[in-house]
Amino acid sequence: MTESVIGEERVTAESPPIAVERFAEVTDAILGAITSVIDGKPEAARSALICLLAEGHLLIEDVPGVGKTMLARALAASIDAAVRRIQFTPDLLPGDVTGVSAFNPIEREFEFKPGAVFANIVIADEINRSSPKTQSALLEAMEERQVTVDGHTHLVPHPFLVVATQNPLEMEGTYALPEAQRDRFTMRISMGYPDARAETLMLRQRETVNPLESVRPVVTTHEVAELIVAARHIHVAPAIEEYTVSLAQATRAHPDLKLGASPRATLQLVRAAKVAAALEGRSFVIPDDITGLLHPVFAHRLIATRAAGGANHGEAAVAGALDQIAASARVPLASRR
Repeated sequence: MTESVIGEERVTAESPPIAVERFAEVTDAILGAITSVIDGKPEAARSALICLLAEGHLLIEDVPGVGKTMLARALAASIDAAVRRIQFTPDLLPGDVTGVSAFNPIEREFEFKPGAVFANIVIADEINRSSPKTQSALLEAMEERQVTVDGHTHLVPHPFLVVATQNPLEMEGTYALPEAQRDRFTMRISMGYPDARAETLMLRQRETVNPLESVRPVVTTHEVAELIVAARHIHVAPAIEEYTVSLAQATRAHPDLKLGASPRATLQLVRAAKVAAALEGRSFVIPDDITGLLHPVFAHRLIATRAAGGANHGEAAVAGALDQIAASARVPLASRR
């Protein structure tokens, strides 16, 4: 099996981390660029940035027309990243996502034609409108940052983020994401409708100009890679690690939950908390960083029992179980290194 790199070279973990103060300054500029396009949704912008810097992926579940795709494009524009959009449909094939080996009659050999997944930010639009077979084409890239076609392994660019949008399952023509697919998304968020002020402002501004056209990159992808390395160096006290594990284990033993959080969920919660701490200008994680991300990181991975789920498909049961777990967990005293 051979390896190749398509896109930029990777920044290694040995690169010196930037200062926490510089981290907060740069990320504030990125968030400012995003919120200039997505008005009134600062938490959605922050979640997207956390997923990028935690080397995770983002699932946005909401009704059409609330700015899900626009959020991903604004993030890409603010960091000067290569972005590719894949419209997931029932007839989309896995090769359309990963790429295929095509015969070159001049060279008389097969050569790899990269698919849409080879970009820094991949927008998987309406991912639950395609079949599970096509959805699974993203699994290797999302977890291992590579794609294997015909025995050859091709690395995706770095940084790499999949932002998938999903319509609610009550809508027609959708396929539920399998558990393995959902578990690879670090966070699931909902955009929600804008408030009256933001929607009125949108009516005034977007008749004459596309707000994306005014977004200018505030950092390069190389600088983003440095931010990712810096986030890895945020300190997590042993007590915080034990607290996080206790939360995950509580989901596996809760009577209303049939499927609890996976070890991958625990790892991604800590990674996201590190980024959240750095965004606040801290070099260490506190319990509030963990509990503040508990719902967006854990909820979409959990499955309620049939008795607890009822007609609402278990969403309320899952939310209630997480609230109960967070309230009953023993919060540690976090200290600096």
